[in-house]
Amino acid sequence: MIVGKVVGRVWSTVKEPNLFGFKLLLVQDVNHLDSKRTIVVVDLVDAGVGDRVLVVYEGGSARQCMDAPDAPVNAAAVGFVDSVTGYADA
Repeated sequence: MIVGKVVGRVWSTVKEPNLFGFKLLLVQDVNHLDSKRTIVVVDLVDAGVGDRVLVVYEGGSARQCMDAPDAPVNAAAVGFVDSVTGYADA
């Protein structure tokens, strides 16, 4: 899992059928702020720009959270991050 900050939304009018009804977010990994590393994630918690979210990453876990084992998904936002202790940049 990673902690990320929602920096935008991804709009797609044509997409794989398993993704219909899901919002897509552009999330920046807070551990890589200097490199601007961003990923597209499926939003399962109704997050918005500026929110810090907990992201399951690398496929299988993300698809399980969606109840769509055949969905072409590598990452999903599964929770909000209220606080982080022990890491200065989060």
